[in-house]
Amino acid sequence: MNTSEILRAFRGLRVLVAGDVCLDRWCRYDPREGLPSRETGLPRVGVISTEVTAGAAGTIANNLAALGAGRVAVLGVVGEDGFGWELDRALRDRGIDADLLIRSSEVPTFTYTKLINNATGEEDLPRIDFIHTREISRELESRVVESLERIADDFDVVIVSDQAETAAGGVVTARMREALTTIAKKKIVWVDSRVRAEHFRGVILKPNRDEAEAASRRALGRVDLPALLAYTVARLLFVTDGGEGALVVDERGQTMVAGRAIKKPVDICGAGDSFSAGGAMTLAVTGSGIEAARFGNLVASITIMKKGTGTATPEEVSRRDAESAENFNEHAGD
Repeated sequence: MNTSEILRAFRGLRVLVAGDVCLDRWCRYDPREGLPSRETGLPRVGVISTEVTAGAAGTIANNLAALGAGRVAVLGVVGEDGFGWELDRALRDRGIDADLLIRSSEVPTFTYTKLINNATGEEDLPRIDFIHTREISRELESRVVESLERIADDFDVVIVSDQAETAAGGVVTARMREALTTIAKKKIVWVDSRVRAEHFRGVILKPNRDEAEAASRRALGRVDLPALLAYTVARLLFVTDGGEGALVVDERGQTMVAGRAIKKPVDICGAGDSFSAGGAMTLAVTGSGIEAARFGNLVASITIMKKGTGTATPEEVSRRDAESAENFNEHAGD
């Protein structure tokens, strides 16, 4: 299938994004308004505008919607707070089904607050994160797992965002991993896990290079990606490596799928999420790991040229693909 055919096939896909969903708050502050508090004498950060977007699982969902997936839904946990309301609205504004979000007073809405200097456009102050550092309750875990098991058959692809880096983890618990192993016997389950890749079984894994090597050391005591594939009984292992592209590891060996070289990316935040969105859907419609990596690289090469966690439209993908073909033809005769 060529790129145009792949993009058309996306329209028929139903994709569930499950796991840690968060709210990204992009707060612009005016450094001239850093007046000291009258009560404490501490300087304030004078925020003058705020933009919100869905992050983590929400970033993957945003990319799926932008690429034209037929249906996109998010399953995760949000707090009964204002940030949860903002996150719900941010998803729905992009046509993403937020009805599967589970609200709980037990946790705060996972939120990243990024402070951007309005004079320079740079993020130059410490980020303020709202996180949950304890294990979720058995009752809340059951609600998440039971929802996943009940609705999984309604989707063609399940993408898992295991984003939480605290020791307790987030909503992707051991019980959820067991459920995902069962679901993966019937459909594509694509997992992006920051610090627990080695604990999944029978799914498709997509760590970046550092995450893959760390997972291999934890599981095996050495860096051995084919052995990590076997250890996790993974159907495929995609190891992204920035501008170098992505390594595809399967039972036959390893294949490096080159990326598009970008000398000065604008913002690499969310590149892995855009790779997952494009790659997982391409795998679903082509059955090819190599084609999935090529398409994931293509999408990521577009999103890293945008501020924040950008997305790529079908038109942008087609244009970038055509540019890549032209460059290849120009150099073929060198």
